[in-house]
Parts: sequence; C-alpha cells; structure tokens
Amino acid sequence: MSAAARIAQYVIVNGEIGRTWPKGAVIAQCCHAVSAVAHTYASDPDTVEYFKDIDNMHKVVLEAPDAEKLLGLAEVLKQNDIAHKLWIEQPENIPTCIALKPYRKEVVQKYVKKFKLLS
Repeated sequence: MSAAARIAQYVIVNGEIGRTWPKGAVIAQCCHAVSAVAHTYASDPDTVEYFKDIDNMHKVVLEAPDAEKLLGLAEVLKQNDIAHKLWIEQPENIPTCIALKPYRKEVVQKYVKKFKLLS
C-alpha cells in the first residue's frame, strides 16, 4: 500500500445541522472547512502527499450527534496537536463541522472512531 493510500482526510459534521439544514448548505459547510484546512496546511508533508494523486483522494465523512460533541472533539484534537479546522457558521455562530488536515489513518483513527459515517 502506498503512503498516499494510507492518508485520509476526515470531516466530522454536526449531526443537528445534518438533519435539519438543506443538503447543499451542509455540503457547503464541509467545503469551507476542507478548503480552509487544505490552504492552512498546504506545505505539510502528509497534505503534499495526499494531493499528489488527486484522482484517488480518500475522505471519510462522519457525524457528531450534536454541536456539543463536535466542540468536544475539537478540544480533544487541539489538546493532542491534531491539525484541524472547526468551521463556525457566521453570523449564527453555529459549529457546523470539523475538517482534519490529511493524516495517516493510524494517527487519527483513535480520535474519530466513536463517530459513525454520515448518512
């Protein structure tokens, strides 16, 4: 397995908005967070590796049950120096999603394994 194949980008959505907002609005929130984290960590070695084969990028989109759990995850990620972007929709000040920079799966799975795939 190549290094790039072991690298994934995780996106965790606030399930409350996932259930109540239009799909397009939720997707836009995720796009904002992914764009921000990709730009911020563009020179990171895993990010560089991840983008070498853009036709085979791997993303995992998960669901946090609510804003409180999403914010809790953001705090755990911060405490463990896991690079991410918590997207807060303005002016409503609603935490909508978190995008991690691309990481080797084994580095971050322990932080996200309790969240289910977004459906």
